[in-house]
Amino acid sequence: MQTIQTQLAQITDEQWAQYEETGYLKLGSVVTDSELAALRQRIDDIMLGTAPVNYDKLYMQLDSESGAYESLEYGGNGWKGPTLKYRKIQDLEADPLFLKLMEKPLFREICDRVYGVDSPISCFRAMFMNKPAMSGTLLPWHQDAWTDLDRQPLITLWTALDPATVSNGCVQVVPGTHKLGRVNPEHGSGFLNDDQIAEYCKEEASEYVELEAGESVLLHNWLMHRSDVNRTNIPRRAFSVCYMDANTVSAGGSKFTKLFGA
Repeated sequence: MQTIQTQLAQITDEQWAQYEETGYLKLGSVVTDSELAALRQRIDDIMLGTAPVNYDKLYMQLDSESGAYESLEYGGNGWKGPTLKYRKIQDLEADPLFLKLMEKPLFREICDRVYGVDSPISCFRAMFMNKPAMSGTLLPWHQDAWTDLDRQPLITLWTALDPATVSNGCVQVVPGTHKLGRVNPEHGSGFLNDDQIAEYCKEEASEYVELEAGESVLLHNWLMHRSDVNRTNIPRRAFSVCYMDANTVSAGGSKFTKLFGA
């Protein structure tokens, strides 16, 4: 599948058909060189503790030492010290640079197509995902699905801040598996068990979603996916945003930050 090298003005019916069949669509570059440089600098500044942000509102999780998902510590809100080895930083809709990326017209068009024209759209989560150079944590096969919401978010826009390659832990998907629906609807994490991995996630059926820095990919949340550790000397930094119907309510009665719509 070819990467579209320039930002799409709009997505064609043929491209939508491709997305509906495979569960993902490469969108090409969605930021300018200067925007990309600013986003990279901002996320590094956040990790090093020098950014003008309210750290108490950011969920920050350090990377594991071993690379095993099971060895990750929960993290929690607040800064954990100056290091470029954070694995995850959430709630970045509070940052104006990342919010500007989230509000791209192309992303609004995608939400219109998925949720209905002019439907109000909220952000379920806006998070930095990192695989530091020569480290990173293996993310097992899973679907993005949750049990504590009154309806399921359907799409994620994933933007590479560095080149995402097989060697540094790019996303690996099994095209078409989104059509299976939620295979573990009772499990909030969406992780697959060994039998499901053997049945649905055969290596020969999978594809690697390699991206250049600044490029984005549209992912259906139920598409089965994973990512490996980073075996290179460059980080694999990325920004992932899950867009959802703004009428969604959590089990605790909470609503979420609105991005589009009245």
